[in-house]
Amino acid sequence: MKRIVLLGGGYGGVLTAKKLAKKFKKNSDVEITLIDRNPYHTLLTELHEVAANRTPEDAVKIELKKIFEGQKVQVVLDEINHIDFAGKTLESRKTKYKYDYLVIGTGCKPTFFGIPGAEENSFTLWSYEDAVRLKEQIREMFGQAAKEMDPVIRKSKLSFVVVGAGFTGVELVGEMAEFRDELCKEFFIDPKEVRLVVADMAPKILPILPDKLIAKSEKRLKRMGVEVITSAKITGVDPQAVIMGDERVQAHTIVWTAGVEGSELVGNLDVQQQGRKRIVTNDKLQSVDHENVYVVGDNIFYIPEGEARPVPQMVENAEQAAPIIAHNIHADVTGQSKKSYKPGFHGTMVCIGSHYGVANVGLPNRMFMMSGFMALFAKHFINMFYLFTVAGFNKVWSYMMHEFFHVHNRRSFVGGHFSKRSPNFWLVPLRIYVGIMWLSEGLDKLWKIIDNPSRIFLIPPSPHAMDATSAASQAVDAVSKTVDAQAAASAVTNAKDAVAALPVPHFVTNIMNGFMDLFFYQSNGDYTVLAKWFQIGMVLAEITFGILLIIGLFTALSSIATICMGLMIWCSGMAPYEMLWYLAAGIALIGGSGSVFGLDYYVLPWLKKQWKRVPIVRRWYLYTD
Repeated sequence: MKRIVLLGGGYGGVLTAKKLAKKFKKNSDVEITLIDRNPYHTLLTELHEVAANRTPEDAVKIELKKIFEGQKVQVVLDEINHIDFAGKTLESRKTKYKYDYLVIGTGCKPTFFGIPGAEENSFTLWSYEDAVRLKEQIREMFGQAAKEMDPVIRKSKLSFVVVGAGFTGVELVGEMAEFRDELCKEFFIDPKEVRLVVADMAPKILPILPDKLIAKSEKRLKRMGVEVITSAKITGVDPQAVIMGDERVQAHTIVWTAGVEGSELVGNLDVQQQGRKRIVTNDKLQSVDHENVYVVGDNIFYIPEGEARPVPQMVENAEQAAPIIAHNIHADVTGQSKKSYKPGFHGTMVCIGSHYGVANVGLPNRMFMMSGFMALFAKHFINMFYLFTVAGFNKVWSYMMHEFFHVHNRRSFVGGHFSKRSPNFWLVPLRIYVGIMWLSEGLDKLWKIIDNPSRIFLIPPSPHAMDATSAASQAVDAVSKTVDAQAAASAVTNAKDAVAALPVPHFVTNIMNGFMDLFFYQSNGDYTVLAKWFQIGMVLAEITFGILLIIGLFTALSSIATICMGLMIWCSGMAPYEMLWYLAAGIALIGGSGSVFGLDYYVLPWLKKQWKRVPIVRRWYLYTD
């Protein structure tokens, strides 16, 4: 039995574990274990949204057992405090874990560069707990300031300083600027009283970006009322101020985002380290001291061939390193050749509030600068792509809900246009009325079918007939023994009325004619047996979906079905102008109108519970929370 242990449930650990599970899916001689002290994977790149109350707290967490549902990965909750490389053992306070291959992905923690008081007097933003704690602090300061009579103390409580103008600091202060506007309304505070500062010891903000995007970012921050201080000589932090040279910037809330270093566990390991406690690896991402120990994510210190700097501490580094590590461990177990790590990064993106962002993305040798809507679009697309690889449809759906559809105060890059703000009970009368209309249409046609099952009136005459009148005459001849002259006249009338229908594009008509020639028309222009059954099915569908809309059962499915039926009638060239009303109403009813005064209120929660119990559904994350 080969035991593979992954230490850390961050980006690198999770992705590597999923890749290993796929490679060793059919190998019963391999055991894969992921150890983390938290039961969830944290989306570190989204913490600023929780800290500034743009998204709910659970938006940045994914349960580890959900991620590995039905996969060959055992999740263990424990905190490792020592690694015995010689004995191939991980040790926690109570347990020891043996391994044959170890993947270290414990990530980083904030570094304070030895600045007095920085660690003791600052908030950080490097974990889920940090984000929740900071959000509570910001709200509490506004609440206290609203009742504070001393202007000096009030000013200090309404001052917020973010130390560090890298990606984390800029994204956080941008979100805080929007959160400020919400809190000022809630606590009746003039926004001019609130001071937001982002300070950095570097000469410019976001130094990894091109100067053009840096200038745009700084301009955006200033428009949002954020003071930008660069080349700041930060010499100390006390409980109520940041000391910059001879100046004290008063603030009750100081957030430190100025840099990171390896986790405490990594810092204490007896392995070669460089660059703030990062483990030195070879091109296979193995520790240079132990060939059965691999390193992933922020813990990697590796300088690719032809480069002057080590790989950056960013999510894409973890995403590209994970498959290489999985391949190399699999190659070692199966006796195949290993691969070298040759990263090709595709750029960086940063959001400044919910409506604006900048991005420098593309191919390694061809980068494109973007700002505004397109930059945020790229950021959301990349986020959803990552979430799909981790937890499939389930997490992508929840991400879209909290980023686009359940947003408050228009804090989305698409504004509030897609936000659900209207209660569903306003749609109940429309739902019932549309149901009645479809039901009455179906019942009216049902009596015609019962009277004469062979009479076709929902499908236009065949173009192979001489004209509409002769086609109607053929229909009369075919059923002359059972149909009277009134039916023939009705067929002629229907054919003539078709010219008053909704217009149909020529290419749609051609496609529809080809489809009907294949299934509904004989070579002589008569209808096939399938045409009769299609007509019966359409009539029964109108009745069925009309009833479902009236009682509010499977409303979304029924609404979509009525839209599809309306489109089919339109494609046939027989849709009256009233069909536009049916289509518009069907679209309006898709979004949960059956959850109010309808059976969906009772049935869907029960079905959802049963659906989530199906193994393949959980294995592929085909459900919503």
